[in-house]
Amino acid sequence: MADQFFGITDTGKQRQNNEDAFIAQQQVNSKFVIACVIDGVGGYSGGEVAAALARESILKRLEKPSGEIIPMLVDCFSLANEKILAEKQSVKQHDSMACVATLAIADMERNQFYYAHVGDTRLYLVRDQSLVKISHDQSFVGFLEDSGRLTEDAAMKHPKRNEINKALGFETQLSKNSDYIETGQSPFLPGDMILLCSDGLTDMINKNKILSIITGSGSIKEKCRGLIDAANEAGGKDNVTVVLVQNNKIPARHNATMPEANVNKPELTTTLTTNENQEVLHTKETPVSQTTGNKTLVIVLSLFTLLFLGTTIWQYLNKTQPAQPIAKPTIIIAKVKNDQEIKLQQSVDQLKGHILVLSDSVFRSPIILTQAIRVNADSIVIKAKGNIVFKSDTSNSGIAFSFLPTCKSIVLDSISFSGFKTAIVACNNVLKLKNVRFFNCGVPVQYGHLITSQKFISVTLLPVSFRADSLPIQSK
Repeated sequence: MADQFFGITDTGKQRQNNEDAFIAQQQVNSKFVIACVIDGVGGYSGGEVAAALARESILKRLEKPSGEIIPMLVDCFSLANEKILAEKQSVKQHDSMACVATLAIADMERNQFYYAHVGDTRLYLVRDQSLVKISHDQSFVGFLEDSGRLTEDAAMKHPKRNEINKALGFETQLSKNSDYIETGQSPFLPGDMILLCSDGLTDMINKNKILSIITGSGSIKEKCRGLIDAANEAGGKDNVTVVLVQNNKIPARHNATMPEANVNKPELTTTLTTNENQEVLHTKETPVSQTTGNKTLVIVLSLFTLLFLGTTIWQYLNKTQPAQPIAKPTIIIAKVKNDQEIKLQQSVDQLKGHILVLSDSVFRSPIILTQAIRVNADSIVIKAKGNIVFKSDTSNSGIAFSFLPTCKSIVLDSISFSGFKTAIVACNNVLKLKNVRFFNCGVPVQYGHLITSQKFISVTLLPVSFRADSLPIQSK
């Protein structure tokens, strides 16, 4: 796993000690990479001790991994919380110490990563030259920023920026509070990177600067050092810690295959109708005997006789019975796709990368759909620029978007659906909706799971969290 992960921490320009800690290592005899950033809270020595205790507890729990990954990550935080609470009770000087942490496990073989998070350290996903914030800051200012009520620049300068609501060492019954720890998982595709960092980085430099360093040239190690240097050049007011993990597999490229010409394929038929074909058939058969020919003649004459008698009887019956009305055949007219939905389906099928931007200068809104738009990409972000509304055709009350199970990650941003029986159908996908609205849709989202038949299944289906607001979330 050379050049797949690296971590580094720095005291910064204005602090005397470093209360941060990190983990960046491969699990023994495994294809997992453990990445963690811990930021201590509580004074000169307390925060440093809390971060060290948390790091020690996490590594000890992951020495012998067992059970499902996300519950194991939660267990790491619970054990760390217990250690810190015990230290606070035994040492008076440390009674106000705590720490915040973000822990991730990258499964390189299955192209997935899993995470647990408490506080205001951060987890980002880097994909297709974009930086996506995965974790949520558990602070009042973080809530304002995540909900779009504060811009990134305003949040960085807010006087209460570092006041947190949650941390390891705050809660005595952490294992009983299922909402305290933020957890999740996401596809980790070839070419992706995840960044874990303390607020000493994100308080100093913005997302654009971070992205430019990460996506620039150089090794993982050089990029980590570049982030540290940039934070220090901007002032270095706090300890700075970063961990980068990269899935350095080669991204798969699917090239379109041209159909082969029909002349190169053998034509399989069961009936030969032309005279030429009949001649070829006879040349391949063995000669027939005279006796067989006489029998064939007798059979043919008998058939003509029966046909003549049947015709006579049918004509007689038609003269004696009233004519029955002829039933009109049912004509089924296939609905023809309009130009807009043809263009949209082609845009989805021919998308290079993962981000599809729908501009109302290109797609006239509403986009009328007569059939479902089928999406088979590995991951996709569909984002509207302007007002984009998908509306059901009068003859189509079915589905707007159908995401196949092969589509692992889906993000729909700032689009609307109107008049569909089922707006979105997804199965075994990671689905994220941002500023999506539904008008008169019977079922806005239909989500399912594929489960192997006749097997013993063990699974925990986590509750889905919805956030509704009268105003859209502003993009950062």
